Amino acid sequence: MSSGQATLGFKTPAWWAEAMLLLVAAVWGASYGLAKTAVFFYPVLGFLAVRFCVTALLLLPTWRRLSAQQVRTTLTVGLPLGLILLSIFVAETYGLSLTSASNAAFLISLCVTFTPFVEWIVLRAHPGWAVFVATGVSLVGTWLLTSTTSLSLNLGDGLMLIAALLRAAMVTCTTRLTRGKDIPSLPLTAVQTGTVGLGCLMLGFLVLPDGLPPLPNSPVFWYATGFLVVFCTLFAFFAQNYALRRISPTRVSLLMGAEPVFGALFAVWWLHESLGMTGWIGGLLIVGASLWAALRR
Repeated sequence: MSSGQATLGFKTPAWWAEAMLLLVAAVWGASYGLAKTAVFFYPVLGFLAVRFCVTALLLLPTWRRLSAQQVRTTLTVGLPLGLILLSIFVAETYGLSLTSASNAAFLISLCVTFTPFVEWIVLRAHPGWAVFVATGVSLVGTWLLTSTTSLSLNLGDGLMLIAALLRAAMVTCTTRLTRGKDIPSLPLTAVQTGTVGLGCLMLGFLVLPDGLPPLPNSPVFWYATGFLVVFCTLFAFFAQNYALRRISPTRVSLLMGAEPVFGALFAVWWLHESLGMTGWIGGLLIVGASLWAALRR
């Protein structure tokens, strides 16, 4: 099938892929506000267990045509990557519950700046000078975003920075563990999301004093969780794979770089957050530095 054809067999223009990526950036941006809304009704670990167990169940049919060797390889690679993903979402969602959704959206984009340094440690790939410049600009942006007078991160902001660093580790470890192996993407995603869901379920019963409470009856919780499962996981995964076969990685990076801006705009509209001029400047510096570093690479 040529790069100008869709999976249904008819030709599609390139702008379809670009529009889909912008939609992914928008729904991922909205995910911060929606996740923050969901944890108003249910504990963080319980919310993550519901979200990712449902996602893994929806992806189970993708295992039907795997060979025995593919099953073993997918499990061997997927389980450690799933544990990293578990750490990311626990840090990210607890951080989101303790800071503003707009701060969370901008701070998580620092993973693009962190990735070259993690690759330096894990893959021995020395970062270029552009990465150090981008890191400096990002630090200035973080200072402007989180404080107007001094560098003072609250606990939520700190957890978002940890989540960004773990995301960088996730990208690097995925590259290292999947290189040269026949691993279908959707079954791998099923293992990872299943690991997150079951891990959060076990942690909820072990860590919370009274275990996980009964599932909430609030329609708002289920609307938010359903949106995150369908649009922020299943649709987003399909759209990225579709777009990467039709447009350049550079354009993908540029289009997906709008995610934090959409996140901040959605937080202002949905949660009535106020970021302020200094916060907007800081956030845009982070996004700009991350995009520049990614494009330089």
